[in-house]
Amino acid sequence: MITLISGTNRPESNSRAVVNIYADLLSKRNITYQILDLAELPADFTTSALYDNIGKNKSFNKLANMIASSDKFVFVVPEYNSSFPGVLKAFIDGLEYPNTFRDKKGALLGISSGMQGSGLSLSHLTDILNYLGMHIMAMKPKFAHIEKNFDGVKLTNELYQELLEQHVDQFIRF
Repeated sequence: MITLISGTNRPESNSRAVVNIYADLLSKRNITYQILDLAELPADFTTSALYDNIGKNKSFNKLANMIASSDKFVFVVPEYNSSFPGVLKAFIDGLEYPNTFRDKKGALLGISSGMQGSGLSLSHLTDILNYLGMHIMAMKPKFAHIEKNFDGVKLTNELYQELLEQHVDQFIRF
């Protein structure tokens, strides 16, 4: 099972919209997937689901079980302050350690309002996921100036659309 992860808890985010495009491309290729949107995290999960409270928050557990049941992951990661959103790190910290991601496969795609396309955030996240034992696909598209290249439903930049299609095809084979 492939899990597509919207890497922010911001409601109606560009990350989630790009996840939806990715999901459509997988559907066209008859590949099954599920979507994990961090906007569905309980607001208090850092106090109600982590550390001494592991396993006690049903809403958090539902999302954690989506991770546990998957073998492959696509992270759509926005850039927040030259890194990825802290909510994604906190979510990862709440998952079972050390085996949640060990020997599983992941792919990353970055989006940003700025000109770097989330490159630093993808680098930071790659380091963490590698530490946790995940194998990360080398192709990591970085969609800079997302607001200029995306209308909220589809990518308006032909190169970005081509890169996304290539990413999907490579990830299926990965």
